[in-house]
Amino acid sequence: MSQIFDILKRNSLLIALVVVMVLFEITIRATNHGSMFSPSNFTNIISQNSYVIILAVGMLFCIIGCGNVDLSVGSIVALVGAIAGVMMVNWESNIYLAIATCLIVGVLIGAWQGFWIAYVRIPAFIVTLAGMMLFRGMALLVLDGLTISPFPPEYLRYFTSFIPKSRADAFGLTLIITLILCAGYIIAVLYSRFNKIKKHYEVEPFTSFIFKIVIVLVALLGSGLLLANNKGIPVILILLAAIVMFYSFVANNTVSGRRLYALGGNEKAAKLSGVNTNFMLFLTYVNMGFLSAVAALVCVARFNSAAPTAGNGYELDAIGACFIGGASAYGGVGTVGGAVIGAVFMGVLNNGMSILGIDANWQKTVKGMVLLLAVVIDVLSKKRVKA
Repeated sequence: MSQIFDILKRNSLLIALVVVMVLFEITIRATNHGSMFSPSNFTNIISQNSYVIILAVGMLFCIIGCGNVDLSVGSIVALVGAIAGVMMVNWESNIYLAIATCLIVGVLIGAWQGFWIAYVRIPAFIVTLAGMMLFRGMALLVLDGLTISPFPPEYLRYFTSFIPKSRADAFGLTLIITLILCAGYIIAVLYSRFNKIKKHYEVEPFTSFIFKIVIVLVALLGSGLLLANNKGIPVILILLAAIVMFYSFVANNTVSGRRLYALGGNEKAAKLSGVNTNFMLFLTYVNMGFLSAVAALVCVARFNSAAPTAGNGYELDAIGACFIGGASAYGGVGTVGGAVIGAVFMGVLNNGMSILGIDANWQKTVKGMVLLLAVVIDVLSKKRVKA
């Protein structure tokens, strides 16, 4: 019984996600609204929530490093998208030059905010709140209040196309890639566990370890089958996988990642240990600006337009995904995998309630309650540990 409780505790978020998906599927089928797990809808969930995952990864590093958030990411998405629209549509610039310019703008915006937060020590809430208004206003000025469309087809194919191009080859190739990913995942987690045991590090119980592997493999195989029965693997999914893998590696296997957790755990202790805390804090916001620019490029491709209202509420989705995914409001705690699961959780809530025809106001109410519950659980667990 104790092992069962340990498994449930360690994998509570995964289990909650599975339960919510099953409940939505039962409700959707019972009300004759189709199915959440139809191949086309599954692909749509990936496309709809790609920006949330990208922004959540960047937001997670801000939360881990200092317990702060970035309220300006939605406005940065609007501004960078506006620049992309003007360059690619109005000026007909080279798309690679436009992409590079957008990414540089994102980095510069992150550096601007990071300077005030890390070196001048103005509270992040104030700086990013000012940025939210500043960059939204700049987006309106760049677009003159108008929406720009359509984007060049050669640009859209980098974010909206599928692999393979031929739908006839989609089933076989997608399944092969899925099986390769499953094999790679098994090898990676086994190597990581054996390496920890060899170095006498603490590892999770074997039963919990196996349970998590089984859940992930079932999710990979199920996702692969759904994609195979539609158009194949979306290119945006490959981009998301690359971002998640890279930042997971940085957080778990690099000196910078360890320093970031140390900064969030106790900034004074980290500084006394030789960590350049100001620079680490600065980098988290530079990184947030960069990922906001990436999210902007994804969004304008998905909507095939650049609008001054783009990005409204994106910061709340990203923050919610991080806290639902287990990040601590106090900093120093959180994982990239948890943020991704939190983003998927938010996406499933949005998609399921939309299919059921639930009013948008009620959708916001439900998401707000879920976010509050996640933070309450985090705060109560911290108090229990201190006691």
